[in-house]
Amino acid sequence: MKRVLIIGSAGAGKSTLSMKLSRLIGVPVIHLDRYYWQPNWVATPNDEWDEAVKSFAEQEAWIMDGNYSRTLDMRIARADTVIFLDAPRILCMYRIIKRRMQYQGRTRPDLNEECPEKLDWAFIVWVWNYRKRSRPAILRKLEAIEGEKTIIIAKSRKEVEALLEQIRKDQGDTAPVVSGTGSGSGRHS
Repeated sequence: MKRVLIIGSAGAGKSTLSMKLSRLIGVPVIHLDRYYWQPNWVATPNDEWDEAVKSFAEQEAWIMDGNYSRTLDMRIARADTVIFLDAPRILCMYRIIKRRMQYQGRTRPDLNEECPEKLDWAFIVWVWNYRKRSRPAILRKLEAIEGEKTIIIAKSRKEVEALLEQIRKDQGDTAPVVSGTGSGSGRHS
């Protein structure tokens, strides 16, 4: 695990998992949201963003969290491991509301300093529709790289904790990591 890509809906737990995994394996985290969003929630222009993501992906080791579907193929190509947090819709909704209350008027640690936490209707709708809109395309991409990369799909908090525990046990071991499949855990590479 030198280049780990973590994807999933807003509220799925990408940033939290990234930080925990970084502490376990000693690989730096790149929170894409921190670089995409400029002060006052201004998006980075596409050409600048593509160059930034290319630069991040070319680094020797990283844990990169974030969606940004337009640059997903570039990141997948460089990743050795892809973790898809396939969290239930209701859990994601709960978490985005919780973090809005937790960080009200302040910036989350995984964002640019001048982007105070906010929650608007468009974002709520985006999260609500993620499973229908984005999930099928992600699953197709993961299916296309099966056998080339380590793919881990975690569908619950319990599966994420099992994944972290397995990584703790595998420290120094080159065995593949546990993959949550929704019906228990098994090895998947």
